Amino acid sequence: MLARGGVGSRREIERWIEEGRLKINGNPVALGDRLKNGDHLQLNERVVHWEKFVVQPTRVLLYHKPVGEVVTRRDPEGRPVVFTQLPKLAVSRWISVGRLDINTSGLLLVTNNGELANRLMHPSTEVEREYAVRILGEVSEATLERLKQGVELEDGKAKFDEIHFFGGEGANKWYNVIVTEGRNRLVRRLWESQEVIVSRLMRVRYGPVVLPERLKTQSFYELTDKELELLFEFAGMPPEKPAIAKPEPKAHKPVKR
Repeated sequence: MLARGGVGSRREIERWIEEGRLKINGNPVALGDRLKNGDHLQLNERVVHWEKFVVQPTRVLLYHKPVGEVVTRRDPEGRPVVFTQLPKLAVSRWISVGRLDINTSGLLLVTNNGELANRLMHPSTEVEREYAVRILGEVSEATLERLKQGVELEDGKAKFDEIHFFGGEGANKWYNVIVTEGRNRLVRRLWESQEVIVSRLMRVRYGPVVLPERLKTQSFYELTDKELELLFEFAGMPPEKPAIAKPEPKAHKPVKR
């Protein structure tokens, strides 16, 4: 239930239970304990209003992030954040499925289902992330081969699972690349390790979810019930039984300013 509400991952919450940080009705929680109506839940001595996590239906948005926005709830530097561009939830909060750095645009998945987000981000799932990359200058076949075989970065070896040339004229060339890791700035760092300059980077796919061609920047699209079923299946989760009616999804909805 706590994972479903985005409080933490299942593994984190199991560790909290073992550390005695969770209590039900004043008693330490044990693995396998179940909540029932009226139970008083605390995490680190603070009350958790867990009931709201039970009734909310899963929602998933595809947000077209522009360059210049950061994937955080508050930014100390005052830069625009993606969460202010999304519709407000009556309960819980939006959880981003991975991140995009400030200079990367494209597909950002957000959901109110923490367990789904964790499944889609967990390294063991090896979800494919596809990016369109504009680079400056020519790239040799030897360089492309090194990037596919793997190069050493400061945080370990990394590689592109696939690289496809997508054309371009003059100094700019476009490639589509696929990675199955979510390391910070991985795509950009791989190209830069070969002294290749990236002038534009855009995520176009996350797992089975593709950025719609007509979805403008700073706009979002909400998955339909059928699309949600397919995403649950991809994540290895049983389909959700609707507890309450949810609002009709609106395709290609522009963000209100």
